[in-house]
Amino acid sequence: MVTTIPLRPETRARLDGVTVHPRESYDEALNRFPDMAYDPEPLSEETLKEIEDGIADIQAGCYRSLEDSAQGPGLE
Repeated sequence: MVTTIPLRPETRARLDGVTVHPRESYDEALNRFPDMAYDPEPLSEETLKEIEDGIADIQAGCYRSLEDSAQGPGLE
């Protein structure tokens, strides 16, 4: 079923900005977003452990601020 929905001009401009090619419909563009956001492949045990370790490091205060990290070579 095809449905017409009203779009504000700024919404239409944003949709125009995310289309992959000029002939891509808004329907195709909008359907890409959930596909991009959802990954059906579950995280591996190794990845889950790395995430847990990272959270534990942050909770323990073992991290550098963005400003400190930007002081590295070649970063400003």
